[in-house]
Amino acid sequence: MDLHVENLTQRFGFRTVIKETSFVLPAGQSLVITGDNGSGKTTLVRLLCNLLTPTAGTISYRNGKGALEGEDLRGRIGLVGPYLQLYRDLSAIENLAFLARGRGEKPDAQKIRELLEKVGLKGRGKDPLKTYSSGMLQRAKYAAAILHNPDLLILDEPTANLDEAGKEMVLAVVNEQRKKGSLVVATNEAEERTWGEQHVVLA
Repeated sequence: MDLHVENLTQRFGFRTVIKETSFVLPAGQSLVITGDNGSGKTTLVRLLCNLLTPTAGTISYRNGKGALEGEDLRGRIGLVGPYLQLYRDLSAIENLAFLARGRGEKPDAQKIRELLEKVGLKGRGKDPLKTYSSGMLQRAKYAAAILHNPDLLILDEPTANLDEAGKEMVLAVVNEQRKKGSLVVATNEAEERTWGEQHVVLA
């Protein structure tokens, strides 16, 4: 799945956050978005996930058969970001099962258990998310993002609220994604900036 961004502009009122930005991310490659605070990194991520409608320009996802849209596209993208919300009254297992059903899939209990262990939540899957620390919530977001093996994984502030073990988990997820699919990372952290083959610098 290729990502094409052409002359993308985003305004909020009289303020232009992103101006005429263009790039192409071929399938299987990785991209890092950097820029000063307030430069529009999170806005660009939200645009790429169709959480915002651009003021001008186009964002398109394409495969060999043409453009991807709607449910077919949403099923191919995984997102981790500070604004991503899970159901805090539900357990991690219940959240992941709910997400699977929302994609028309039957929840796989074994896969969910293995995924929670992978992100460092072994033994906590039945606990409500409202009992989780901020770092544990971040781990749960990773489980949700990779549950459906997305073609494209998008990470905004990927290691926020995580300890060293959590950062190692993120690096393992990133390395695995780079081997099997595409990756977009929005960050200003020096190490995380090395995760991309391409870079988009927002002013």
